[in-house]
Amino acid sequence: MSATTTQTLTSPDMAPVGDASVPGIKALREAIPEKCFERSLLRSLSYVARDLVAVSALFYSAVCLTRLESSWAIPLWVLYSFVQGLFFTGLWILAHECGHDSFSSHLQVNAAVGWVLHSILLVPFFSWKFSHSRHHRYANHMDKDTVFVPNRKPTSESKAEPSFLTRLVDHDAADTPIVSLFTLAIHQLFGWPAYILINAGAGAQSLTRGRRSTVPTYKQSHLDPTSPVFTRQEQPYVLLSNAGIVAVFAVLYQVAQTLGYRNTFLLYGLPYLWMNHWIVAITYLHHTHPEAPHYEDGAWTYQKGAMSTVDREFGFIGRHIFHGIIEYHVVHHIFPRIPFYHCEEATFAIAPLLGDKYIAQKKTSFLADLWEAFTTAKYVEARPSSEPGVVHWAKA
Repeated sequence: MSATTTQTLTSPDMAPVGDASVPGIKALREAIPEKCFERSLLRSLSYVARDLVAVSALFYSAVCLTRLESSWAIPLWVLYSFVQGLFFTGLWILAHECGHDSFSSHLQVNAAVGWVLHSILLVPFFSWKFSHSRHHRYANHMDKDTVFVPNRKPTSESKAEPSFLTRLVDHDAADTPIVSLFTLAIHQLFGWPAYILINAGAGAQSLTRGRRSTVPTYKQSHLDPTSPVFTRQEQPYVLLSNAGIVAVFAVLYQVAQTLGYRNTFLLYGLPYLWMNHWIVAITYLHHTHPEAPHYEDGAWTYQKGAMSTVDREFGFIGRHIFHGIIEYHVVHHIFPRIPFYHCEEATFAIAPLLGDKYIAQKKTSFLADLWEAFTTAKYVEARPSSEPGVVHWAKA
């Protein structure tokens, strides 16, 4: 099957939505059972409690592991960091639910829970929420989207070679497998911090004030309340996001005083890097697929952009620890206030209407898909059969 959907943290009337070639929002909304839009605070909190119990139990086990002097210590630390990284990612995704207000119908509860969970993971909750809202509003727009905006096909008039950092962020690596593997590792481990610190991967017109080319890179940080990434009304919330991160750093400092910096890195730092990997991989693969188009300004509509998203499969981990964000992302882009535990049913309801617009990459290896996409999807270009302003990934 193949799919695409659209909606955002904001209402669809904030961007053009009319397009006869894709199903209308109203028709899709009517196809979904009403119960799928019901948000249960108790049920959502139960998932938070479950994940926090798992994280706490793993932390306790790791503290015990710091006292182990054995040849088994290294493989046990590897296992711990991997599993803890999975549950870190699960908590990240639950905070993501809060950012979309799909966590519950109580907006202040959503804000408080999201702020706490994301702060624990060193994520600036409100800062992320604001730019993520614009990602949903302008999904797959070649200039206004805020995440993983692809490079256009190079031309003879193209400017000089991009910098080394730009090549890493844009996954524009050399063709040799060893270089591709190195740049993929950098991409996965530091892509998320690069987005937070320098707005890496955002479109040329994604800022709320000015073009990216006119704003110094360091001024595009999600940690800077004066950054043109945000409106002036959003600035106080950026400071609140920063306060949460500072508080967690203070706690980590106290832990380091007791257990040592090395053990603190093993306890928290390694799982944090695993979380970075999963967040970047999930987001990247949601928007990188040969059949998922991107749109220039004149061809883009809200519906088309939202429906150029991809559902994939990641087995038990994806469905039960990552809360289905990999498997049912298309419907999330159309109706982000549907709680994750209703997204499967909602997907089945709209898939027949979407027809060949629904992109579902099933029965493949998620990590193999990551490698293939990273090593082949270098830039987008127009296809001979494409409508004007529609571009697809070119296969290297």
